[in-house]
Amino acid sequence: MAAVVREGAGLEPAAGPGPGREVRIRGGRGRGSDPPSDKWESGSRKQPRRGLHGVQAPAPVSEAAAWPLVAVYMLLLWAAVQLSLQQLVSGPVPANGGDVFNAPRARKYLQDITDFGARPAGSPANEMLTVTYLLDQIQKIKAESTARHSIAVDVQRPTGFFNIDFLGGFTSYYSKIANVVVKLEPVNGAKHAVLANCHFDSVANSPGASDDAVSCAVLLEILNVLSKSSSPLQHAIIFVFNGAEENILQASHGFITQHPWAKLIRAFVNLEAAGVGGKELVFQTGPENPWLVRAYARAAKHPFASVVGQEVFQSGIIPSDTDFRIYRDYGNIPGIDLAFIENGYIYHTKYDTADRIHLDSIQRAGDNILAVLQYLATSEELADSTLYRHGSMVFFDVLGLFAVAYPKRIGTIINCLVVAATVLYLGRKFSVAKTYGSHYRSDLLYGIGITILCWFIIFVTVLIVAVFVTLTGHSMSWYSHFYVSIILYGSVALLKLMLIHTLAKNFYYGNVNKVYLSELYFDVSLTIWCCTLICFTQRDLCSAYVPALWVAFPLLMKLLISEELKQKGPTLKLTTIYFLGLSIPHLLTLYLFWAAFEMFTPILGRSGTEIPPDIVMAAIIAACAIILTTYFVSLVYLCRSTKWTLLSLGIVFLGSATLVFSGVFFPYSADPATPHPKRIFLQHTTRTFHDLNGEIVKKDSGIWVNGFDYTLMSHVTPYIPEINDTVRSPCEDAPFCGFPWYLPVHGFIRKNWYLPASELPTRAPVDFRLISKYKRSPQHMNLTIEVDGPSHMTLYIRPREGSSITMTSVGDGNSLYNSDGDYFFFYSHGLQAPPWQFWLEIQTLDPTPKEKVIIAVASHYLFGEEQRTRELIALEERFPEWCFTSSWCSTYNSFVF
Repeated sequence: MAAVVREGAGLEPAAGPGPGREVRIRGGRGRGSDPPSDKWESGSRKQPRRGLHGVQAPAPVSEAAAWPLVAVYMLLLWAAVQLSLQQLVSGPVPANGGDVFNAPRARKYLQDITDFGARPAGSPANEMLTVTYLLDQIQKIKAESTARHSIAVDVQRPTGFFNIDFLGGFTSYYSKIANVVVKLEPVNGAKHAVLANCHFDSVANSPGASDDAVSCAVLLEILNVLSKSSSPLQHAIIFVFNGAEENILQASHGFITQHPWAKLIRAFVNLEAAGVGGKELVFQTGPENPWLVRAYARAAKHPFASVVGQEVFQSGIIPSDTDFRIYRDYGNIPGIDLAFIENGYIYHTKYDTADRIHLDSIQRAGDNILAVLQYLATSEELADSTLYRHGSMVFFDVLGLFAVAYPKRIGTIINCLVVAATVLYLGRKFSVAKTYGSHYRSDLLYGIGITILCWFIIFVTVLIVAVFVTLTGHSMSWYSHFYVSIILYGSVALLKLMLIHTLAKNFYYGNVNKVYLSELYFDVSLTIWCCTLICFTQRDLCSAYVPALWVAFPLLMKLLISEELKQKGPTLKLTTIYFLGLSIPHLLTLYLFWAAFEMFTPILGRSGTEIPPDIVMAAIIAACAIILTTYFVSLVYLCRSTKWTLLSLGIVFLGSATLVFSGVFFPYSADPATPHPKRIFLQHTTRTFHDLNGEIVKKDSGIWVNGFDYTLMSHVTPYIPEINDTVRSPCEDAPFCGFPWYLPVHGFIRKNWYLPASELPTRAPVDFRLISKYKRSPQHMNLTIEVDGPSHMTLYIRPREGSSITMTSVGDGNSLYNSDGDYFFFYSHGLQAPPWQFWLEIQTLDPTPKEKVIIAVASHYLFGEEQRTRELIALEERFPEWCFTSSWCSTYNSFVF
């Protein structure tokens, strides 16, 4: 760090002309013109004994002062980030009345909805109780609205289908699902509208307070506020309370493709959740339409937005999707996607209850969404958004205080100016070095090489530690104790970084001037960040603003203080200015990192059995350590010694590793205040396999056990010994291995268990009927099939070798997604839906095959008396309290044609 020195340093000629002039050249390698012999030592690395004009060369920086200063600095920044994230509402909450969002009333709506319990689509709680409640509340709001506004209400029960490439790709079919749609508009009507979307259904076995009842409660209160407002609206606001989002976005598809009001919509705001409470993050916008981001930046009272989050989410790294996708792809309209991200450990579990969502969290969401909808409903851009369509935006908030948003083209110009300034800065150093005989350019290249090699060794070392943790059975020890991961992997990353640069200083550079090396490694960091900025800009990434910060602010501070630093040395004033310059990129990067950890850490608890979470976590922490310390490497070269710092980091690493390997940190927690449960799915299943003649060739029953994280059942087996490797599920010669997958996640969850159990009791069986079968030609066979069963069913189709699907009632063969030759169809229905009837055409190259296709159907009983058996309940009760088990009954029937 160039500011923390005892005396100024630089690649500059000393003042005064003439042959006796001294030249400040750091790191000369005995090449070019040599200074007078009485000023230089012999050897391949020559170093001036004294500084300019006979002043004693700068003394090394004290290790005891430097690293504690850095530690205090980082802790202060971390405290600022934590304070920002915990401050949900900035400023006093305004008194109720007027156009003010009332959080207590929204909480009452939330509590009422979650009191109905779990609300999977098709259940009475979802289709009748919640729909009736919403209609009652809307009618009350309508009765109290002002004469300035008109409110229309519609209950939609759409039927349709679509293909989606989520989770590897499948076909989704829905029948008679529920949407409650409200249109608030000026009394004289409106030609354009903005859509506000939430969903009131939940996954099975969860009350779904955050996902997504709280959003519906917020929208109900916003409807209430706007309907009573004296401020006129220019455009309509359409509220969609959709009842089948958890069925993979079915209800939003039914609305945007079939409802007559959909053609009025010019933009939308979607409210979602990936956690329970906290701040709602804007993590997707567009496509294009930069005016929407500007609207949020101007209107939101408590902004929390990240274009980095948008680019990460849209990359597919996070295995999730929202209604944003449907409105964007099928409605061809732009929007803003927001989601609660805090405490994702209990997302989609029984712990997702109304009491866990802080009132301030509801207030901030209401304030933001109300302000944004008011802004959009009175904006000129909404009326003809095509005029403002083109372009993307760079956007982010600064600790929740305000939002920054500017067009990407402006960002590109800024990036180019920053790169140009860096090139000029480095070019000046190159020219001075060449003039006075230094080999600064080669030193810079060597420094970059050492830095990159150091980073590589850091990653290798950290990953070795993570692999060892995984192989010894201590994976996810940080899941309930997040800071364990930071201490374990962060300490070894910092240890390696300091050790390698200390070795380079002592053995590679030898007696080279320490101030010269400090400046050199500042320039190394600057160069690497500049190259990163060029790469991000060339790839057209909006998140290029992050490396731009890491170039612009350190360079600016360096230029501001360099002259005074040469004259006065590192005074308190200059050191403070330098730290302030670094604080901006450090603060905003820490802010991003913390949001990333808030989202990614819980996801690793439900990322499947194939991804080692410790390796992922270790890699992320190593990357964070490298990024945050880039400009601190200079201190290693300035300090007299780093042995005590290295010793301290070594002790911290060994201590944390000892605690982890001794099993002190158990991954899961049943603490009622902060539960971190292990997720397990249980399905009591009866499987029946038929041959070509319709005869049963195999039939069995069991409880199918699926764990959703990498630890498998290692922690559960001591409680339930029969769940062990001897009952691992075999893969049958049938679609999707002969098991009733609810979603096509078999690629993420390859290890599961099948405990023998009694046959499911008699219930309304799935009615699978072949309506017709005929040959259009010797190579083409057409099948028409009808299926009648519970609200959720999945259909699997496997064409036999030599056969293929050419056409179906839900698309041609090319538009359907398949996984290793198996096609997945997800079906759900609401109330009073007719049987599902579909047809498909099979083509075969063999004119006389015995088998052309295997079709299997699985039923899923997600609610009511048929959801669980006594045997299933008894097994659930044996699981330890730190497990969350989601259970239901299902059947699997396969047929050959």
